[in-house]
Amino acid sequence: MLKLLAGVRVLDLTTVVQGPYATQMIGDFGAEVIKVEPPAGDAFRAVRPGRSPSMGAGFLNCNRNKRSIVLDLTKDEGRQAFLRLAKNVDVIVHNMRERSARKLGIDYEAVRAINPGILYCYASGYGQNGPLADQPAYDDIIQAASGLAYINATPDGTPRFVPTIIADKVGGLHLALAVLAALAARGLDGQGRCIEIPMFEGLVSFLMMEQLSGRSFRPDLGATGYARLNSPNRKPFPTADGFISIIPYTTVHWKRFFSLIDRPDMLEDMRVIDPVTRSGHIDELYAMIDAVAPKYTTKQWIAMLEENDIPCSRVNRPDDLLDNEHLRAVGMFREFVHPSEGDLVGVRSPFVIAGDETEGQDLPVPLQGQHTDEVLLEFGFSDEEIAQMRAAGALGRTTETA
Repeated sequence: MLKLLAGVRVLDLTTVVQGPYATQMIGDFGAEVIKVEPPAGDAFRAVRPGRSPSMGAGFLNCNRNKRSIVLDLTKDEGRQAFLRLAKNVDVIVHNMRERSARKLGIDYEAVRAINPGILYCYASGYGQNGPLADQPAYDDIIQAASGLAYINATPDGTPRFVPTIIADKVGGLHLALAVLAALAARGLDGQGRCIEIPMFEGLVSFLMMEQLSGRSFRPDLGATGYARLNSPNRKPFPTADGFISIIPYTTVHWKRFFSLIDRPDMLEDMRVIDPVTRSGHIDELYAMIDAVAPKYTTKQWIAMLEENDIPCSRVNRPDDLLDNEHLRAVGMFREFVHPSEGDLVGVRSPFVIAGDETEGQDLPVPLQGQHTDEVLLEFGFSDEEIAQMRAAGALGRTTETA
């Protein structure tokens, strides 16, 4: 855990991936993140595999550096407790629909009335000013709506999803960035803010940066789509014993590559030496790589390409990354013992910040409601008040055990 955000308090009502991924990063930066769960818990807890029913692998990998409390916000006692906590924090993050927050009485106006400096951030599916504002959204829905499934179509044109929860994770990055920007701004002007991070708009922004292409101009200079990225021959190339990524990008790279494969006829070809012409013929050039790639093994290719400073990489499987020499050297995967789940491996955030070395161990991923009493006491609740809330059902079940 870093200490850049030490002293910043965050109430995190988010569930599943987008919000928890963001708040884990914020916690990695040193903020005090309090995960507020409903009595049923974060639904992502149950996603397998896992050793215990509510500590699945996915949940374990996006909820470190947090404490967990349970509050039933549908009960008046739970709502009042939340608002009492909200009065004394810097940031609130949730991913419920705006109407749901308003119905519960924890919308921005309700919180701002008691904490004018609050940074109130909510991750929505679609922006609140559009006709889809109240529609539910999950990663598959947003991959389809954003055009990503179409861009990632199979060779026969069948749309397909990218096999990672990219909409959630891109949205999480946007959410974390927005929180950090809001904290910086409040340090300058002292103002609270309400910030919306829609998943749909987030992935559209992410994709259309390059896909807008010829339609960036008025009148259009062409269609959407980046020719290099959409080339059928842009792919891992089959070698004699596997696959490799070879990416001659600059003119120098391409000339070196054609020298390497003994194609002197290509060295002064306009498709090689002129970037504009090359862009229009990139599929032909990639086809030339595809044709020659099977002549050598992956290891032979890497040796030749690295000697000529041409970017390349073997195609790793996720399993290969656990033993990757570079990742091992930088400590990307960390083995540790979780208090209830035993021996685990986790992947750290990629940040390396000079002058802000880690301070002790990361907080282990919490059990549901593990810190309810502890946090409430810290915020000034008495033992009697906590007992009354528990009797009223506002704190859900007693603290879970693995």
